[in-house]
Amino acid sequence: MARIAGVNIPTNKRVEVALQYIHGIGQQRAKEILETVGIEDARRVNQLTDAEVLQIRETIDREYIVEGDLRREVSMNIKRLQDLASYRGLRHRRGLPVRGQRTHTNARTRKGPAKPIAGKKK
Repeated sequence: MARIAGVNIPTNKRVEVALQYIHGIGQQRAKEILETVGIEDARRVNQLTDAEVLQIRETIDREYIVEGDLRREVSMNIKRLQDLASYRGLRHRRGLPVRGQRTHTNARTRKGPAKPIAGKKK
């Protein structure tokens, strides 16, 4: 089992798909990494040599912010918005949609389950 950026990569999947298990690496970045290192798309993780895994690990460490560092950066950005008391920061603080979506209906993912209003039922 290969371990890259503190994440155990699944061994029987294609390398491009397995790299996406790392927080901060999506489909596009996985393709870029494989292109940089020079590994074909069809290869699977269990077919990689230790040297290739090391190359992938070094490329990710050198060029990308992933996992804990990325999570920390995102949370610090949200905290900065909240400290500034900007509109976006207030929306984050109240747990409401941040990017201008309607809240009269929908927005249940951010707001949580509907709360019944007392005295409304007849």
